[in-house]
Amino acid sequence: MTTTLGAFYTGRPTEEITRDLLGHELIYTTPAGTMSGWIVEAEAYLGEQDTAAHAFNGRHTAANAALYDAPGTIYIYVLRGYYMLDVATQAAGTPQGILIRGIEPHQGLDLMRQHRDKAVPEITNGPGKLTAALGLQSKALNRTMLGAQNLTITPTATRQPRQVVATARVGVSDGSWHDRPLRYVVAGNPYVSASRKRDWDRVNHGWVAPAKID
Repeated sequence: MTTTLGAFYTGRPTEEITRDLLGHELIYTTPAGTMSGWIVEAEAYLGEQDTAAHAFNGRHTAANAALYDAPGTIYIYVLRGYYMLDVATQAAGTPQGILIRGIEPHQGLDLMRQHRDKAVPEITNGPGKLTAALGLQSKALNRTMLGAQNLTITPTATRQPRQVVATARVGVSDGSWHDRPLRYVVAGNPYVSASRKRDWDRVNHGWVAPAKID
């Protein structure tokens, strides 16, 4: 991982990193081609004190070990049969991370459709959907660093959200943290999971300016 990319995940609260991650581009390179998308939805998980986190109460197993690794470490796990993509955010030994929940496709949309034959925005508007669309269907990259192999996230934003909204996390109903506003979304973007069509910005998708699709 480059020094610039590592610096983004170092020395700041996980909530701040999660919010700032919106507009950065997730890029996955395969022999068939490169696929990418701008991050439009992400959730923060705050470690031992967070009742919804995999490391709640200091839980440390082989399955969640990536959360205890250096910031920028990829954490891939399976939930209800779907692969989920997380990134560790804090110094080694502090198990906090970010779940990437939605991306707006940029590069390689046709290739994504070969993996997941769905119309936009249904193709990548959820954490299991986006990994399926990318063909990221194994744990091969678990505990590797962003940028070390073929999966990375740009160190700076390539799109600028017009408005970021913080809400309660999706699918978290138990524990005292179930309603904490730790899910950050680009307001009006159609690729945000469970968003209402009447709230969509159909012109700019919630970005300050439109973008060209490759």
